[in-house]
Amino acid sequence: MEFKWADDISNKVYKDAIHIRKEVFVKEQKVDPSLEIDELEDQTLHLVGYINSVPSATARIYEKAPHLFKIQRVAVVSSARKTGAGKKLMAELERYIRTQNAEIMILDSQDQAIPFYEKSGFSMEGDGFMDAGIPHHRMTKRI
Repeated sequence: MEFKWADDISNKVYKDAIHIRKEVFVKEQKVDPSLEIDELEDQTLHLVGYINSVPSATARIYEKAPHLFKIQRVAVVSSARKTGAGKKLMAELERYIRTQNAEIMILDSQDQAIPFYEKSGFSMEGDGFMDAGIPHHRMTKRI
């Protein structure tokens, strides 16, 4: 898997990220399109993983507080699931975040994805909550 980063929303990598997110969140999970694109788009760093030049996995990150990075919008297209693409995506996110002198990574996981994030070393914290009509839990990982 080849990874590309974008911090510019006019960039092709960003457009590929949006394509994946619409495919996974809007089409598959029926998330309202108005909730998928938000005010953080131009304030976050976007990552896309390509398999044979095809955009297949994405996520975005930002430094929420000093040494604290939040991972959001993690998505893998259906054809790339169960291939290790998600695991590689998480490893690349962590690799980059470590270069930023981070101490903690956080994310809000859909409940159905909690086991996936636990395999990457994240731990569930606190009570669950609803986001876009989907049950979620906060997860953290110290690095």
